[in-house]
Amino acid sequence: MSLQEVIRLAKQLSTMDKVRLIQQIAPDIERELTDKVSTLPYQSLWGLCVDLGNAPFTEEIDLARSEEWASFPREDI
Repeated sequence: MSLQEVIRLAKQLSTMDKVRLIQQIAPDIERELTDKVSTLPYQSLWGLCVDLGNAPFTEEIDLARSEEWASFPREDI
């Protein structure tokens, strides 16, 4: 039986039968989704950022900040 046939048959149900159908199918879908999520490997947030390399040193940040703010406020505005 194809998905389209199932949908066509479901549309023929009364509203209460549609609700019952959803109530019976929803737990199975939820269980399948949680099983799929629980099998995914855990990766820490640090691991997600590993490709970004090392963080800049405090001195580098201070230098970049001072360079950016050196011309603020600009006189021509």
